[in-house]
Amino acid sequence: MISDKFRRELREQAKLWQAEGLIDTSFYQQLSERYQFNTLETASRNRFLSILISLGGILLGIGVITFVAANWQVWSREVRVGLLLSLFVAVNAAGFYLWRIPPSRSKNSNLNLPLTIGRNKLLGEGLLLLGALILGANMALMAQMFHIGGSSYGLYLTWGIGVLAMAYSLRLTSLGVLSALLVGLGYWLAVLDWSSKVEFSWLEVLVRQMPIAASIMFVPLAYWCRSRAIFAISAIAIIFSLQVSIVQGLNPTWGAAIFCALPPALLWGYDDAMWPKVNSRLFQPTARSLALLFLAGVFYVLCFYGFWQDSPTPAPTELDWVLLANVAVLGGFTVFEWLRLGRLELRRPKQKAVDLTTSAIGIFILASALIPLFHLNFTPIPPLATFLFNVLSFLLAVGLIREGLALGNRKTFWGGMVLITLQILSRVFEYNTGLLLKSFVFVLCGIGVIAAGLWFERHFAKIPDE
Repeated sequence: MISDKFRRELREQAKLWQAEGLIDTSFYQQLSERYQFNTLETASRNRFLSILISLGGILLGIGVITFVAANWQVWSREVRVGLLLSLFVAVNAAGFYLWRIPPSRSKNSNLNLPLTIGRNKLLGEGLLLLGALILGANMALMAQMFHIGGSSYGLYLTWGIGVLAMAYSLRLTSLGVLSALLVGLGYWLAVLDWSSKVEFSWLEVLVRQMPIAASIMFVPLAYWCRSRAIFAISAIAIIFSLQVSIVQGLNPTWGAAIFCALPPALLWGYDDAMWPKVNSRLFQPTARSLALLFLAGVFYVLCFYGFWQDSPTPAPTELDWVLLANVAVLGGFTVFEWLRLGRLELRRPKQKAVDLTTSAIGIFILASALIPLFHLNFTPIPPLATFLFNVLSFLLAVGLIREGLALGNRKTFWGGMVLITLQILSRVFEYNTGLLLKSFVFVLCGIGVIAAGLWFERHFAKIPDE
């Protein structure tokens, strides 16, 4: 999928080539027709309009809900039910009608017509988003009217599943993102209320099997909508619920190793090409970015000496086999991913170099598992563990800086710079040092960041000329 950023840069370069005489007008026209240069401004305006319409739809939905709440006690039950159902059907019907306007009309010669059609489609999507919000209000108010008891997390989970059905039927990214956020919020509320025992229900099964359920619900939708946003939110929900399953269901003496190693291994080993009928790696960069972010966070937290010194050895707990199923399924899938990576590496031609990045990440993941495992099961090693994780954090930061320089990627470069700067500043504040030394470190870090930024931008500017 070609991004608008690539098309905009290609248009600028093509104009430069045409001005320098490297290409003629006919070839530039072919590039313009193939990559649709004339739609770039329209696409930018449509994105801006989509944001405004989505925000307006949310505010309109809040206003409608507030109006209904203000007059709720005055109306009879029949009026309430009729009003709620009529509003829900009318908004979704209007949104579906506008959203279904055929795009073939935009092929007319009138230049203003594509923007008009785009606005109608965006307005329809905004009304469908408003209809999804009204769905939640209807569920809450209907439960109140008919005295249907339930928890708050149950409301959000049910609401999210309803919006998920709308997202699958309409193939809309906005509805998919809203559904993932609602399910994630419902799961978070359920985790906060984890200690309360309720009767067995399908919602309880959904909460306890959330890592597997979220994978089934949202990952196919991300491919169906080709949305990195849905994939990223669903990946975060899967990892968070997996962490909860590890903490609640496993023995902490060896569950800590799985807690640190399984999520980054699952994310880094993910490859879109493992699925049938998927020929592009659309979401692999997103998964690997999340893996690096997770490793950076774990390394930074475990760099503090107080974390190892003050943490008592946890007592063994009874295994929860229901939660253990989540770890077993996703752990088995992780093993499959890395075995596939190994097979791809063996098939690599001998002339090509070994993928050192994956090898380094594998070492980081293995080390993050073995150090807590040794500390909790054999003998406490607070000083050594602190030193090792400081080394791992430093190596990860240096690796990010190196990759950023090699690929000309600002996000990777500055991610490494932020990590190494945080590590230095944290060590200065963690240990009892004088103000003079702290001042010197701040000045040195500031000069280093400015110099690194200027040097990187100069290096980045030379990359196209090489």
